[in-house]
Amino acid sequence: MGSLRENAAAAAGRTITPADDGTEPSAVASEPLPDLSDYVPKEGEDWDMVPVHIAWLRVRRDISWIGKGDAYQENGKHKYNFRGYERTVAAFGPITLKHGVSVIPHRLTPAHRDAKSGKGTPMRESTTKITWRVYGPKGDYFEMESEGESLDYADKGTAKAQTIAQRVALLVGGLIPTGAPDSDESNIERGEAPVRTAASYQEEILQAGTSRQRMAQINYEIKQLGIYDTKIVNEADLEEGLGAFLYRIGQERFQVGGA
Repeated sequence: MGSLRENAAAAAGRTITPADDGTEPSAVASEPLPDLSDYVPKEGEDWDMVPVHIAWLRVRRDISWIGKGDAYQENGKHKYNFRGYERTVAAFGPITLKHGVSVIPHRLTPAHRDAKSGKGTPMRESTTKITWRVYGPKGDYFEMESEGESLDYADKGTAKAQTIAQRVALLVGGLIPTGAPDSDESNIERGEAPVRTAASYQEEILQAGTSRQRMAQINYEIKQLGIYDTKIVNEADLEEGLGAFLYRIGQERFQVGGA
C-alpha cells in the first residue's frame, strides 16, 4: 500500500520520485480547484437532443480555457507550471454533464517494460494507447485516441499512464488553450541521444520478460550501431560476440514449445 500522498498523485497521473537529498518532488495546485462537492445536474431539465458533434462544441464553448494552475516543485523550489489531471476533470466533469456528453474508454492497448532511474533504481515503464468514445445525448458517438506514459517504482504505473492519456484526450480533443505564451517563443537545441552500450543490451537480453519481438528489434539495433560483433563476457565468464550471444539466448528461450 502506498502513502496517502502517493495514492493521490497516482490518481492525478503524477509521478513522485525521491530526490537526491531524500525529499520528494511534489505537484501542488497553485490556483485553487473549483469546489464540486455539492454539484449535481439540475433535475427536470432535459438535454438538448442534438448530435454529438454539436454537444461537444457546446462543451468546448463553455470551458473556454484551462490555465496552467498546478506547480511542480522539487526540494521546495518551483520547476514549472502545468495543467493537472484533477484540474482538467474538474473543468470537463460538470460541463459534460450539463450537455449530456460522456467520455468513455472503449479500447486500451497497454505495454510495460523494466527500466531504471538515473541512479540505477529498478522502475517499471508503462505506456498505453486508449481509444475514447465521446457519446452525445442522442446516443451517437465519435472516437478519438490518446497515449499516456509513466515511470513508477511500485504498482501504479498503469493507472498513471491511463490518467495522463485521459487528460491529453480531453485537452487536445477539446482544443483547450492555456492562456500561456506560445511555445515557439523559446528554442532549445537538441543534443545527441546517448548511444546504448553492448553491456546494456546484454542486460536486456538476459531479462526473462524480453519478448521474441523485442529480441528481433535488438538484433536490428545492434547491427545499426555497429556493435553486433562487440565482445561481451557471458554467463560462463567467456568472451562472446553480442550478436552470437543474442542468437543463443533466443534459441534457448524461444525453442519449439517455448513462449
